[in-house]
Amino acid sequence: MPWRSRQGQNEPPGPLGPIAWVAWRPYLRDMTDAIDSIRRTVSENTVVLFMKGTAEQPQCGFSNQVVRILDHLGVEYLDVNVLADEDLRQGVKDFANWPTIPQLYVKGEFIGGCDIVREMFQTGELKTLFDEKLAANA
Repeated sequence: MPWRSRQGQNEPPGPLGPIAWVAWRPYLRDMTDAIDSIRRTVSENTVVLFMKGTAEQPQCGFSNQVVRILDHLGVEYLDVNVLADEDLRQGVKDFANWPTIPQLYVKGEFIGGCDIVREMFQTGELKTLFDEKLAANA
């Protein structure tokens, strides 16, 4: 059953009351916009890498490793700089329910972060995945 404030307005429970709820409304709207944008991006692009920085200029070592792996495999991908927007940065983590960046998506499917991508590359599994998933586009 929904709870009500003394004024009859819906508000979240907790010690901060209606003022905090009003302050969070824009954040919730922006986060919803970010999640929608992420959903569209991964569905409209075959390979997407959400990363810190860009493919030309990675801003962290983990993002750099994944870029180097993808470039080595000759995979075309869309790089999305999560440092450009805080809502996007948090939204990516929420969307995949994965706490770290970078995050790799292939044909809308979340593959993993740097450790998983590196391990898959080392075992040959990543190349196989790209061969199978990208063959459908040819």
